[in-house]
Amino acid sequence: MITKPDKNKLRVKRHKRVRGKISGTAARPRLNVFRSNVHIYAQLIDDVAGVTLASASSQSSEVTGTKVEQAIKVGELIAKNGQAKGIEEVVFDRGGYVYHGRVKALADAARENGLKF
Repeated sequence: MITKPDKNKLRVKRHKRVRGKISGTAARPRLNVFRSNVHIYAQLIDDVAGVTLASASSQSSEVTGTKVEQAIKVGELIAKNGQAKGIEEVVFDRGGYVYHGRVKALADAARENGLKF
C-alpha cells in the first residue's frame, strides 16, 4: 500500500534545513512566519539571545478581511512594530512554506512598510 507523504512533515523537514543556514541577531533579527489554516503569525526573533523582539498576528482585533488581506495587515503591523524597536533589516524565514499566497503577501507588505530583506 502506497501512502501519501504528510504535508506538515515535509514542511517541518524543509524548515529545519533552512534554519540550519539562517540565524537572527539583535542587529538583523529573523522574520519568522507561521501560517495555520485560519491565522497567520509573524515574529522578529534574536536567535543569539533567544528572545522575540516584536510580533504580530491575524488574531488582533484590528486585522479583518480575507486571509490574504489579513496577511497584508500582519506584514504592515510587523514592520511597524519592528521599526518602533529600531529594526530595519531582517532575515526572512518563510517557515518551510512555499513563497506564494499569504506568505508572499505578508513579505511584500513588510517590505513596502520599511523592512529590508
